[in-house]
Amino acid sequence: MFNRSNCFFTLLFSLLLCWSATAVAADIPTVSFSLGDSEDPDDWFTGLKLIAFLTVLALAPSILVMMTSFTRILVVFAFLRQALGTQQSPPTQILVGLALFMTVFIMMPVWEKIDSQALTPYLNEEIKQSVALERAISPLRSFMLKQTREDDLLLFLGAARMDKPETANATPMHVLIPAFVISELRTAFEIGFLIYIPFVVLDLVVASVLMSMGMMMLPPVMISLPLKIILFVLVDGWHLITASLLQSFKL
Repeated sequence: MFNRSNCFFTLLFSLLLCWSATAVAADIPTVSFSLGDSEDPDDWFTGLKLIAFLTVLALAPSILVMMTSFTRILVVFAFLRQALGTQQSPPTQILVGLALFMTVFIMMPVWEKIDSQALTPYLNEEIKQSVALERAISPLRSFMLKQTREDDLLLFLGAARMDKPETANATPMHVLIPAFVISELRTAFEIGFLIYIPFVVLDLVVASVLMSMGMMMLPPVMISLPLKIILFVLVDGWHLITASLLQSFKL
């Protein structure tokens, strides 16, 4: 059996080598990156820009998560599941997927402005790259400023030892992004606290009833969990939570 496995892997390795040789002979297009020995500063600058672009591209998911409505929505959903006490129901994948599609819905007007003002003119070679970048940042900056508290902006402006900008649109992105994130977390925690209140009251009522009946050995969660689920269904909880999240964004 061992010899047959060795023969199989040897044959597979040989086929891969043959396929590689055939691919090379067929002149399949390849991509290579090299700075070479050029002494022209422009060549080195272009290469460094390409490296920076690839680095930003690798971090793009994290950057988009921190600069959109995704953070607030997902944190609120996490609080909701904790308040219900349903452990892993709904599953994390479903909550993340719902948060993503709600983020797409909320951010669609911003992305449409970016497409019409920056991306399309740049692809049509009507504007330069620097102008396209500035136009793309402007709608996103406006959205983030509407959700960010002034105290959070002043916190990071003071930490950076920068004067307060004359206009809100002049706020640097490296100051706005962390201020936006902590503002989103604060808002999400406020919504999460309001979600917790009715479920905590229900837990206290169930625990008090069980204590008064002398059923101290019965875990209150066994009684309160189905009651919390039926209460959440009867008040159409998903509709209320989704509506509250949509209304919490200043669009």
